[in-house]
This record gives sequence, structure tokens and C-alpha cells, in this order.
Amino acid sequence: MNNPFVNLLVRWMVLALGVVLSATLVPGIHYDTAGTLAVVVILLSFFNAVLKPLMVLFTLPFIVLSLGVGVWIINALLFYFVGKLVDGFHVAGFGSALLGALVVSLTNLILTRMLKTAAVPPPPPPRAPRREEKRDDVIDI
Repeated sequence: MNNPFVNLLVRWMVLALGVVLSATLVPGIHYDTAGTLAVVVILLSFFNAVLKPLMVLFTLPFIVLSLGVGVWIINALLFYFVGKLVDGFHVAGFGSALLGALVVSLTNLILTRMLKTAAVPPPPPPRAPRREEKRDDVIDI
């Protein structure tokens, strides 16, 4: 998939699946309509592109000291914030946002790994090594 638009659509579909799974598995998270789901996916992807790098930059010492758990908390904050902004997408509390962010992150991790391995062509077969030809026609003086 070399087309950037197709890559964006695939990422949105993976994110939408993660939000649907989190709404199904986590009590306290639900959405009303498919249109609400589309708005949530677009807003989450925008926040992940704009706000998340800034938040990671400002909390980098905490992220390093917590061995990466801080990134999960940042994802949960963004998830909770989207729940407060979008009418029809409900996140009951920060605990639900933590679990929802975990489900979305795991879904994203698993599906992107599966899609990358499916898209990578197999390596070409190894070629036989070339032999060096000796040139004995040069006379050293």
C-alpha cells in the first residue's frame, strides 16, 4: 500500500475497530450512532497527530521513569477528552478511559503488525556467490 490516502483509511478503520471493541468490552464506554463513531475516530486521530507529541515531549521524564506507562496514561487522557467533547460518545470515568485506551492500543498494535506482515513480499531467493576471476596476464616488474 503505497497510496497515502489508502494508508490513512486503513489506519482509521483499525482505530474504528479498536473503539468499537472498547465500547463492547469495557463497561462505561459506548457510542450512539455510526456517525458518532466516525467523528470519534477522526478526532482521536487528530489528537494523536497534534496533541500527543506535545504531551509526550512535556512528560518525557515521567514516561522514561515509568517505563512507558506514561504513554498509556496520555492515550487514556485523549480518549477521556474525546468522550467529553463528542456528544453521543460516553466515557464514564478515567478508569474506563484507561481500559478503553488499552483495548484501542492493543487492537492497533496487533492489526498493524498483521497488515505489515501481509503486505511485505517474501525475500528473493539467494543468489550463488560470484567467483573472482584471476587475471594472470599482468606482469609485475
